[in-house]
Amino acid sequence: MKDEDLKRAMEALQAPLSSPQPMLQGRITRLIGLTIEAVGLNVAIGDNCLIMRPSAGIEAEVVGFSGDRIYLMPLQPVDGLAPGAKVIALNADRDVPVGFELLGRVLNGVGEPLDGKGALKCEQSVSMAGEVINPLERYPINETLDVGIKAINALLTVGKGQRLGLFAGSGVGKSVLLGMMTRATEADITVVGLIGERGREVKEFVEHNLGPEGLARSVVVASPADDSPLMRLRASQLTTRIAEYFRSQGKSVLLLMDSLTRYAQAQREIALAIGEPPATKGYPPSVFAKLPKLVERAGNDATGQGSITAFYTVLTEGDDQQDPVADAARAILDGHVVLSRQLAEQGHYPAIDVEASISRAMPSIVTSEHMALAMRFKQLYSKYQQNADLIAVGAYVRGSDPDTDFAIERVPTMRQFLRQGLNEAMNVNDSLRMMSISLQPAEPVRA
Repeated sequence: MKDEDLKRAMEALQAPLSSPQPMLQGRITRLIGLTIEAVGLNVAIGDNCLIMRPSAGIEAEVVGFSGDRIYLMPLQPVDGLAPGAKVIALNADRDVPVGFELLGRVLNGVGEPLDGKGALKCEQSVSMAGEVINPLERYPINETLDVGIKAINALLTVGKGQRLGLFAGSGVGKSVLLGMMTRATEADITVVGLIGERGREVKEFVEHNLGPEGLARSVVVASPADDSPLMRLRASQLTTRIAEYFRSQGKSVLLLMDSLTRYAQAQREIALAIGEPPATKGYPPSVFAKLPKLVERAGNDATGQGSITAFYTVLTEGDDQQDPVADAARAILDGHVVLSRQLAEQGHYPAIDVEASISRAMPSIVTSEHMALAMRFKQLYSKYQQNADLIAVGAYVRGSDPDTDFAIERVPTMRQFLRQGLNEAMNVNDSLRMMSISLQPAEPVRA
C-alpha cells in the first residue's frame, strides 16, 4: 500500500475525540477463504479500507455487503491478521500516476514500481475509473495499424481503435507474438498488461520478448498468478487506464493484455467467495458483465486524434474454442486471431490459423484489391486443407479441380509467407506485396 495512505490512517487513529469529523472504525468479525467480514463501517462498494495488524496495514476493497456486514477483499497477504482487528475507511478511489515518465517502467497492480529504478516521477494523476465514451461519438475505424506481422497485416488487417482476441492454448507462442508486435508496431506507445501469468514469465517477457527497444516506448503492468484476485483485477484496470491517458494525449496506443481469461478467473474467485452462485461452467454472471465493461474502454476517442488498438489473449483450455470466456470474448471483440497447436507442433511460427481467424474491421479499411487478394489466399489455402488427406495418400487425381491443382502448386510458397522470424518485421505494403507474390503462378519450365 502507499505510504501516504498508511500515514493518513495512523493520523486518523490518533485524532482527538473532539475532532469535528472523526473517522469511523470497524472491526473484523470473520475471515473465510479470501473474504474478510467486518462490522461498524458505513462504506460503499468500491471503497478502500485499511485493516490494522501489528506488522503492517492491509489494504482491502469493499466488494459486497449483507445487512450491517461488509465483505472485504484484501490486496496483500493476510498473514498475522487476528480477530477483532481494526478497520478504517480510506479514500473511495485510488489515484493513478500517469505521464510520459511511465515509459520504460514496470508497475504492479496499484501503480507501484517493480523494476528497481526508483520511485515514479509523474507529476499528474488520474482516477482509476475511466470516462465512458458515448458510442455515437466514437470516431469510426478507418485507418490501418501496422503491427509488423505479415500474416496479420495482409490477411487480418487491423484498424486503429480495433479490439481483437488472441485465442490460444498454453505453449503455442502467444507471448512471443505479443513481443514481436510490441517491437514492430507503428503505434506511438505500447501498454502491456501481464495478468495472472507465471512470475517467471514477467522477467522473460520484459527482457527477451520485449527487449530494450520495445520497453523504451512501453509501459508494463504485471500482476502474477500468486497475487490476490483483487490485485489482478486492479492490474487489468490500471493497464486500461494508462492506455486511456495516452489516448487522451492524442497518441496511437497498442494495448496488449495477457490474459483476459485470468481477469475473468480473478473476478470468478471474488464472486464465488462472497456467495454469488455459479452459472456457466463455474463462472458467475458478474464475470460476463465485467468483460464488456473492460473491453469497451478501448477503441477510438471522440475526436479521432487518439486511439487504443487492443489485443486481448484468451486462453482456450484444452484448445476448446467453446470455453465460456472464449465464447463471450468472441462476441464482444472486433475479430479474433486463433493460434493452432498443430501448426506450432510443426514448427510453424507464428502459429496463426488463417482459416479460423477474422478481422471484422478489415473490409472497411483496406482497398477492394487488397480484400480480393486476401480472400483468394484464404480460398486456396482452405481448398488445400480440405483435400490434404487425399493429397497425402496420393488419392487426389490432378485435373479434378483447377483451384485444388493451383493450391497444391502454391501452398509451399503460401506457408512460407505465413511464417516469420522472431526478429523479423514487415510493414503493410510489403506484406501485401509478398502475399501477391505467393499467389502468382510458377513460370513454366522451358525445354
